[in-house]
Amino acid sequence: MHKCLFLLLITLCSYALHSQEPTTQQDSSVVEKDTIKKVDYIKQLGNGYFPTRFLNVDLRYLVKFNQYEGLRTGLGGVTNDEFSEKYRIDSYVVYGFKDHRFKYRIGGGFRVDEATSTWINLSYTDDLQETGSSSFLTDKRFFQFFEPRLLNIDLFHKHITKAINIEHQVSNHLITETEFAISKIDPTYNYNFVIDDQSYKKFDVTTAKVSMQWSPFSDFDNLTDKVLETKDGFPKFTLQLTQSFKNVIKGDFNFFKVDFRTRHKITYNEDVFSEIVLSSGLATGSTPLTHLYHAYPNNIRKETIMNRFSVAGVNSFETMYFNEFFSDRFATLQLKHFVKPFRITERYRPQLVLISRFAIGDMNDVERHENLEFGTLKKGYSEVGFEINKILFGFGLSFAYRYGGHHLPNLADNIAAKFTFNVSL
Repeated sequence: MHKCLFLLLITLCSYALHSQEPTTQQDSSVVEKDTIKKVDYIKQLGNGYFPTRFLNVDLRYLVKFNQYEGLRTGLGGVTNDEFSEKYRIDSYVVYGFKDHRFKYRIGGGFRVDEATSTWINLSYTDDLQETGSSSFLTDKRFFQFFEPRLLNIDLFHKHITKAINIEHQVSNHLITETEFAISKIDPTYNYNFVIDDQSYKKFDVTTAKVSMQWSPFSDFDNLTDKVLETKDGFPKFTLQLTQSFKNVIKGDFNFFKVDFRTRHKITYNEDVFSEIVLSSGLATGSTPLTHLYHAYPNNIRKETIMNRFSVAGVNSFETMYFNEFFSDRFATLQLKHFVKPFRITERYRPQLVLISRFAIGDMNDVERHENLEFGTLKKGYSEVGFEINKILFGFGLSFAYRYGGHHLPNLADNIAAKFTFNVSL
């Protein structure tokens, strides 16, 4: 099945690449359509897609690396409007060279209402997920040539998930997604979750999620048959509710989660601006570690600062060690101020970014989680630092210092030095 899926994706991509035809511009309407297509083409590239005639190739699956899979490579994509405006196929297949396993997703959807952009999607996924990570269904795609944190992550759980998802746009400013999913969870590390005197190494989870993203300050224009965002306004607000059901399609646990995030950007001029991100989460009930929270740490456990030298993340805590803290309730505040670039030459303009991050959290019933040692963020975690970006070919340097309640006795253990990589499509 893996080989058949892989060959199918290659065939689709090859056909799409060789099926592109140039268009001619005969009148103003054609010119307008061509302009819209060019804008959409650039937007697709920025979101991590390479658009072809029938298929948008998903660049996320080409090359990645982490500590569990080693090199991870594959192919994926989603059909576009040229294929069908009412139906779509969204699938991928990847292979990990260290764990010697194929992972894949087979998915598709159909549109039930054009005015509200309402889609019903079905998917079957067999893949890995980082333990303690959380994401919102409504998140807009954020694409990088590589994701820095992935390089050092080693705590994953396998999951086989069957899901049905409904996308619905209430208005231009408010989008929602609802999902019902059943998952078989198998941690790749030594872990047992103890509840009611029963120990679980593997378990089933049945969940319902509702996610909403509100962008009240963005502006939109109707161009021909598309609605385009003309102003990316701030702040933006995202809320997600998750309920897990015990004894519903073999679900093992009852738990409830609420996640919230707001992003704000204060622009002083084209080059100088500040970014503020506030995130929080709360999990109640019988919640296994796989579905709890970390604060996006990005520091590896090695003896010296230079041995820990790696790649800085985008919104991660650079001095916090992987698997050091987990929480069932937490909040983080991240502040970044982008200083006016140093104009050394017309094209060579490194930029200084001042950074401050804070996290607080705690956990009830820590003893439920066996075979793993970790702390909580109840003392409040603080770090401060700076980046100098775009020093050479998009590369820069990052420095961060850990202070406050979770400051470590050895001074060097509180310092992180890394390089950054910033390239915008």
